[in-house]
Amino acid sequence: MIASSCPRSAKPLLNLCIRNQIIAVSLLHTMLPMDRARRIVDVVRGELLTPLGLRSLSPHHPCYRQRYEGGVRERDTAYHQGTVWPWLMGPFVTAYLRVNGRSSETLREVSGWLDEFGAHLSAAGLGHISEIADAEDGHQPRGCMAQAWSVAEVLRPAVEDLHAVRPEPRVQVASLAASGL
Repeated sequence: MIASSCPRSAKPLLNLCIRNQIIAVSLLHTMLPMDRARRIVDVVRGELLTPLGLRSLSPHHPCYRQRYEGGVRERDTAYHQGTVWPWLMGPFVTAYLRVNGRSSETLREVSGWLDEFGAHLSAAGLGHISEIADAEDGHQPRGCMAQAWSVAEVLRPAVEDLHAVRPEPRVQVASLAASGL
């Protein structure tokens, strides 16, 4: 959707800083060298991080949209051109701690980012986290008022990354003899 609504002169700039890079850094088995992963986290932190998640596009990009508003076409183009996605806070926190370590300072910083969601829990849908938010001006909640993946990806890093509680993998090996095959 970005490419279809950007001026032709801006299309070569499309890959400057888009949110999905942080997912590659957050993966347990990433193929990125640590120095590159650290640069990605630093750029995403500086360009995309907001109190409600990550912007979908850098504010410095010529196609950036501050607000998710207007008719269907305007909202559809804004969806991936700046709109904040709360669910991306999960991969960001995981990636941030992966490249910066788990010092008391980094854990305090992550805790502060996750605490920012507390005020949002009574802003749109009581006890819920919205699907998306405006990229600027108070980050007005938009889209679905109660989005499961937004809630999940704020809770997951709070449990797994901040408190280091991870589920034990359950491996079950089926025996062909026991199954009668």
